[in-house]
Amino acid sequence: MTMGKALVAVLAGGALLATGTPAHARTVRAEQAAQAVEGAKTRLGPNGYGKVRLGMSAKKARATGKVVLKMPLRGGSCSGWDLKAHPTGKNSVGLYISKRRGVAVIFAPKGVRTPEGIGIGSTTKQVKKAYPRWKTAASGFLLASVPGNKKAYYAFIASKKGTVKELAFGLNTQDCVN
Repeated sequence: MTMGKALVAVLAGGALLATGTPAHARTVRAEQAAQAVEGAKTRLGPNGYGKVRLGMSAKKARATGKVVLKMPLRGGSCSGWDLKAHPTGKNSVGLYISKRRGVAVIFAPKGVRTPEGIGIGSTTKQVKKAYPRWKTAASGFLLASVPGNKKAYYAFIASKKGTVKELAFGLNTQDCVN
């Protein structure tokens, strides 16, 4: 749900609740507004995840206070980071930041969805319905252009059962992962 749709839903909900007690209506509207804002913050795409945006330099990403360095450059072209709110295991990272491109790839944490409602656990049928112009990469991943961002893609890695087990959101020009 986009922020505009969320706001309309909150406003519509508030109008329906106005017939109840005024104090209760204000409390419910405030809770709905908070949920709508939180929902917008936890969406992966079309430009980033919360304050972390694709293309943002490592310096700017660190300044958001939302990421922590996990794997320094050490001669490579990309460093590995974690989202503070979603730390990953020992041998993985939550995002890559390219020396040349900035934030290049963000991996969806569990529970995070695209604006079209797709996330870990979604079926490949749902992915194909949400992104009708999808294609299959040589690696077998489902790839889709990001609505609202011509410079980005989604990559969906499915399990043998046909559910999304990993979701990556990246720049078309990223130079960090295959």
